[in-house]
Amino acid sequence: QVQLVESGGGLVQAGGSLRLSCAASGRAFGNYGMGWFRQAPGKEREFVAAINRSGGSTLYADSVKGRFTISRDNAKNTVYLQMNSLKPEDTGVYHCAADPHYGLWSEPYKYEYWGQGTQVTVSS
Repeated sequence: QVQLVESGGGLVQAGGSLRLSCAASGRAFGNYGMGWFRQAPGKEREFVAAINRSGGSTLYADSVKGRFTISRDNAKNTVYLQMNSLKPEDTGVYHCAADPHYGLWSEPYKYEYWGQGTQVTVSS
C-alpha cells in the first residue's frame, strides 16, 4: 500500500503561481512513477504531468507544457507540481497518483494508488 496526501492548493489570480506537494508513505517511493491529474466540475479526470522513478524523465499535457514543472525528491518521498502562469481553465481538484510500471503514462488506469486531491481555483 502507498498512501498519498496532496497539499498546496488554494485560490490564486490568473497569471499567478502555486506549488503542489504530494507526500507518500508506505512502500518504497522510488519504485513508483508519479503523476498529477486534475478534474474540473462536470468533466473527466485529465492528465497533467508524469515523472519516472528516478526523476530523469517527464511528460506533460500540451495544455500545461511550458507552464508547469513536475519534480520529485525520493529522499523526502515527495513529488511536486510547480504551476506558473495559471489560467482559469486550470481550476480543478488536483490528484497525485503512483504508477508501479516502468515508463511514463498519461492513462489513469496505469496508476495504482491515488490521493484525495487538493483544490486549485484560478480567478480571472
